Amino acid sequence: MPQDKNRQFLDFEKPIKDLFDDIERLKTTAEKSKVDLTDSIRKLEEQVIQKRKEITQNLTSWQRVQLSRHPDRPYTLKYIEKVFTNFVELYGDRNVRDDKAMVGGFAQLEGQTVMVIGQQKGQNTKMRQMRNFGMANPEGYRKALRLMKLAEKFNKPVITLIDTPGAYPGLEAEERGQGEAIARNIYEMCKLKVPIIVVIIGEGASGGALGIGVGDRVFMLENTWYTVISPESCSSILWRSWEMKEKAAEQLKLTADYMHKFGLIDVIIPEPIGGAHWDYTEAALLLKPYLINTIAELKPMSASDRVNKRIEKYCRMGFWDEVPQNAVVEEKQFDISN
Repeated sequence: MPQDKNRQFLDFEKPIKDLFDDIERLKTTAEKSKVDLTDSIRKLEEQVIQKRKEITQNLTSWQRVQLSRHPDRPYTLKYIEKVFTNFVELYGDRNVRDDKAMVGGFAQLEGQTVMVIGQQKGQNTKMRQMRNFGMANPEGYRKALRLMKLAEKFNKPVITLIDTPGAYPGLEAEERGQGEAIARNIYEMCKLKVPIIVVIIGEGASGGALGIGVGDRVFMLENTWYTVISPESCSSILWRSWEMKEKAAEQLKLTADYMHKFGLIDVIIPEPIGGAHWDYTEAALLLKPYLINTIAELKPMSASDRVNKRIEKYCRMGFWDEVPQNAVVEEKQFDISN
């Protein structure tokens, strides 16, 4: 977690920032005047925790989108550091190059070997550029598929961590087969013989998320989103402006509670009070038991049974309303008469 002086705050976190400023002033005063202000500082710190709790109780969909993008939020490599041990990163798609926006490799989870793969954003401008802001090229998805096939070869579970604003939409990516790479991953993940656990740890946008998003179990952290398009892009298409992004976020029903209600995910994983950016270690500790327990649940199943259940899971997704036949006939008759 970033140090207090480097911590960043969103607009709706301003009351917390004000309390932090008060704490810093008291610490400076105590240091200069040699007066013991420990009790006052402790009370303010308690208020910070209470304020974090209050702010996150009734967040709007747009505010959850903002939290998922918080600059201090832990990314894939931070979760790998906190949840797993002995991580060995593997590189390249054996075709074009290594995509820094997609990371993966073997690691150990409580003594058992797993393959962990995920999109990685950067913590500063230089790293964000190197990681392409978490937007993978086709070679990133092909690298992910190569690693999944490697895990299948050695019969090791696959864990994917999703955090991307979408696959990279550049001309070069399209020329190298971005759509085909994502479609191929979806197809291959459906029939992969080893257990697959998918966790959305931040942004889960469009095909960029689906390219590593097919699994036996799909989890979402509490302050994340998962949908076909970002609120800003949706707003620009429907209203020709980004000004309606908040309304778009509400209409897209993109938060974890809606995704669970629609049957698109299996479990919502809680975050530390105020969001995962407040305590990386606690965020990892909240996630870890779900991974361990799910692997223990999936491993005893036969490969064919696991694949069949996975396919059935995705075939059941979606719902619709059927219009009565007579209503359709009446509508057609009305159209013809007009």
